[in-house]
Parts: sequence; structure tokens; C-alpha cells
Amino acid sequence: MAFTCATGKRSTGKHRRPSRFERTTARAAGVAALTATGVIGTLAAPALAAEPAVEQTGLIPVVSVENSIADQIDAQAAAQEQAAKEAAARKKAAEEAARKKAAEKAKKEREAKERAAREAERKRLLSYVAPISGSYVSTGYKAGGAVWSSGSHTGVDFHAASGTSVHSVASGTVVEAGWGGSYGNQVVIKMNDGTYTQYGHMSSIAVSVGQTVTPGQQIGLSGATGNVTGPHLHFEARTTQEYGSDIDPVAYLRSHGVNI
Repeated sequence: MAFTCATGKRSTGKHRRPSRFERTTARAAGVAALTATGVIGTLAAPALAAEPAVEQTGLIPVVSVENSIADQIDAQAAAQEQAAKEAAARKKAAEEAARKKAAEKAKKEREAKERAAREAERKRLLSYVAPISGSYVSTGYKAGGAVWSSGSHTGVDFHAASGTSVHSVASGTVVEAGWGGSYGNQVVIKMNDGTYTQYGHMSSIAVSVGQTVTPGQQIGLSGATGNVTGPHLHFEARTTQEYGSDIDPVAYLRSHGVNI
């Protein structure tokens, strides 16, 4: 016949198997005691190894989870680093492209300016100007009178006080520079188009034979040397270097765009 105790607790009976928690707790307590007394021997290890570690401590699942999280963090960090490298590479490529574009633009602008400058210089070298700035013709071409040995004026006279700057009317090469008899101090220039121009009665000469000149370049100063009655510039246009090959100087200048 079975009996119950006065407390109402159920007897476990001597044949009931201890629970897993109880076994683990008891074993842990025993290991702690043996360890404290230094009694753990060769027999203890197999006993401890008999029970799976997962059931005892649960450490392996924790370590596995932690390793998995660590792997994820490493992968994320690697991905972020790769993304940063790619972003830096894209930025560098964009900056390089912008630099090249700016350099190309600057090059094109510089080349355009150089072309414009060359074209402007070309036009300038092909241009014609008046031999004396702001002057006028005081004696016309072919004017008659005893003053001229040929019986008529072979050029035109430009009004000019002594010391006024005299310019080459266009680009050319000086073929005469010095005393010219009745022309006084004179300069004769072979122009680039093959014609010749003469500048007479100058007070001083600023160029020499063989020198190249450009439109508007000063070649001397006006004066009253040679066969004259007063200071002025005698200007002739010729088809050759020789006297007698003269052509109308005003028509010559006007044909080259000079307003006289």
C-alpha cells in the first residue's frame, strides 16, 4: 500500500531517472569540486566527454552564430570598401575627363586666337595706307609747269610740315635710300605686288637698302631737300624702279583701299 507524506509532495521513487538539467548541474558541481581539490584524474575526462558539449553548455551554437555575424560584418565591410574604391575611381575618372575637356577647350580657344592673329597680321601685311597720316594732296598728278624738268608732275605732293613722319604705304623691300638729285633725300621701295613707290624731299631717312618694311612703318621725316619751294612729301607710284614709269599715285592708292 502506498502512502503520501504530510507535506503533499510526490515521492520520486528510487527508480526515477534524474532530469537532464539535474544531471548537468550535478556533473558541473562535481567537476568544480574535483578541480578545486586537484583530484581530477584520468577517469574524469572520459566521464565528462561522455555527454555532448552542446547539451551541457550550448557554447558551440553561440560560437557558430557569432562567426556567422562576423562573416557578415566582414563581407559588408569588404563590400563598402569596394564601393568606396569604385566611387573614388569614378570620381577620379570624372575629374580627369573634366581636366581633359578643359584642356581641349583651352587648346581650341588658343588655336582660334592664333588663327585670328595670323589672319589679322596677314591682312595687315597686305593692306595699304597713306604715306602721311591725315594729310591731303596739295599738287596733283600730271600738273604742268616749268618747275618740273619733264614738263609735268610725275607724282603728287602731300601737304606736310618738316619733320612729319613718312610711312611706307605697304609691305616691300627698300631698293634706294639716299640722295636723289632733284628729289633730295629719297626712298624707293619695291612693293610685294611688284610695283614701286618713291618718297622724295625728306629731311631724314630711317631705312637702308635691302631692308623689308611693312604698311605704316616709318621710313623717314618730311622736309624740303632737293628741287622744292617749300616742305612737303613728293610721292610717286611706278611700274619699274626707273624714272618715267610713273602711274597715277592717287588711283594706285585708291585701288588698294586707301581713301584719299
